[in-house]
Amino acid sequence: MRWLLACACLCLSMQVCAGVDLDAFLKRDTFGTIKISPDGRYYAATVPMGDRTGMVIVDREAKRFVSKATGGRKSTVANFWWVDDARVVIAMAETEGSKDTPYLTGQLHMFDIEGGSVRNVFGVRIEPGMTARIGGPPSDMATLVDPLIDSADEILIAVWQPSSTPQTRVERLNLKSRRTRRVASAPVGRADFTVDARGQVRFADGADSRNYRRLYYRAGDKADWQLVSAQEERGEVVSALGLSADGGTAWLRVKRPDGPDRIEAMDTASLERKPLLRDERVDPYKILYDRDGRTPIGVQYMDDGVHSRFFDETSEMARSYRALEKAFPGSAVDFTSFTRDGKLALMQVWNDRTAGDYALFDMQARTADGVFESRKWLAPTALPRSERIELQARDGVRLNGYLTRPQGWTRGASPMVVMPHGGPFGIFDEWGYDTDTQILAAAGYAVLRVNYRGSGNYGLEFKQLGAQQWGGTMQDDLTDATRWAVGQGIADGGRICIFGGSYGGYAALMGVAREPALYRCAVGYVGVYDLELMHREDSRQAAWLRHWANDWVGERNTLAERSPVNLAGSIKAPVFLAAGGDDHRAPIAHSKRMEKALRKADVPVETLYYDSEGHGFVDDGHRREFYTRLLDFLARHLGGERAEDQ
Repeated sequence: MRWLLACACLCLSMQVCAGVDLDAFLKRDTFGTIKISPDGRYYAATVPMGDRTGMVIVDREAKRFVSKATGGRKSTVANFWWVDDARVVIAMAETEGSKDTPYLTGQLHMFDIEGGSVRNVFGVRIEPGMTARIGGPPSDMATLVDPLIDSADEILIAVWQPSSTPQTRVERLNLKSRRTRRVASAPVGRADFTVDARGQVRFADGADSRNYRRLYYRAGDKADWQLVSAQEERGEVVSALGLSADGGTAWLRVKRPDGPDRIEAMDTASLERKPLLRDERVDPYKILYDRDGRTPIGVQYMDDGVHSRFFDETSEMARSYRALEKAFPGSAVDFTSFTRDGKLALMQVWNDRTAGDYALFDMQARTADGVFESRKWLAPTALPRSERIELQARDGVRLNGYLTRPQGWTRGASPMVVMPHGGPFGIFDEWGYDTDTQILAAAGYAVLRVNYRGSGNYGLEFKQLGAQQWGGTMQDDLTDATRWAVGQGIADGGRICIFGGSYGGYAALMGVAREPALYRCAVGYVGVYDLELMHREDSRQAAWLRHWANDWVGERNTLAERSPVNLAGSIKAPVFLAAGGDDHRAPIAHSKRMEKALRKADVPVETLYYDSEGHGFVDDGHRREFYTRLLDFLARHLGGERAEDQ
């Protein structure tokens, strides 16, 4: 969906390419997430700012900025909620870099639009501004459970004391006095909570130190907790999605070993459960909610694009979604927020060539007006599409992924970059706009993204197949997919490189170690290469992390032979390593040990290190240097395009 199409300086065919315009791909969008105020007067929006993410308030009618707030370095807005017409509560987080998942600091701030101020309402009190919680004595941490939009000056928060296995409680927080009143205590550690349509806490979902998941239910604020599901007893993982308006039905997500996750309906009086929805191929991608933000109405699934299913296809919300899907074919549609009267909704439309455009939808007139166009300097028609691929691994396991060919490609094999995703467990490559993919495709490469076993989206059994298979069958899946692409005539077998970040960096180095004749080169970006070192560091932090490392990576004494740092002698292809000295997820020691081992084995290796960067570069100059070096490295070994100004 586009209201204004802009020209992009991109290659329209392999023959006329004169270099990749990195600026077009690396330029930051103005806004991230946008939500409309309950009265419809304002928009609140996150603003990407390199090493931090701030927030702005925009007057909807006047189309002007009203106020803004930013935190310190590494701070980001994890989430935010309108609590009334003029106040927004913000949950703060820190991030180690562009490849990192933000982690909550436990601070909550209130953005008062009329007063033009940001005030800390929970957590370590450091003002002015939104500053992350770094160091100091332990203090209670919190995040918002529900904004209690109809309750003046109060919100519902989850609170916990930092520890290796935190116990969580729910409290009502008064935004003026900052005083709290406890309403629930979780019967299980590391709990998340689900409320009903009235804002009462009804479910607690958490895990013990052995990482077994448990789900509890209670009939109301004064009722006792009842166990709904224990993973160690039935081998299933159950989580709550929400309840019906009358509270008589609860919808659950159930992970079982016999296929993709399914949605079940539970009678809250008897706790009896019945299957409701299940896709044959993939797990639920996103749960869709009614105007209140509490009541589930359906599910989106991601496979070859995004498709939705509803609990009641005749409902008004289902009909609205179906109308929008017809209006924007080939795109995913979602509502981010509603006005209090339910007449206006802010919606987002996105696909594999558009990061996400926002429009204001009139629920009665069924009309949409453009609000914000993401990456408007890139015309979607100038970008290549991503298509779903499917193949079988050598042991018969079905693998899925996405293939993106260069724009203007017509026939014949292309040089190819295999790009394993990070994580690795539960994460998966998605059908959607991906900057790395588009940069590589613009340089003339086919890009293959494979959801190897261990990835999410394909059921619990598929994820569990990856347990203790770092460098094993997980790596075989990447090898098998690469050979499949050659066999299908997609890839030129003599011009293939493998490039990934975080776990993907590990997989890239393992790829050239295990298959020295398959890849021409490898790129490891903020990767881990010494599994014994990683296991030792993780195990020191908490018992549940030690158990996780043993269960999913493997016992420490088994990891030396699956660590690229010990396999440099098997690597024949040139390697490019990039890392940050402030990376706590994948410390730079991994990259430097890998570099030393490669040099000792006389393997050509190039490096790019920045002491100030963390888990993925955030400085604009550093990002541009990395991608410039990446394209130059690939061009020398595969023959594609370099950056435009080289």
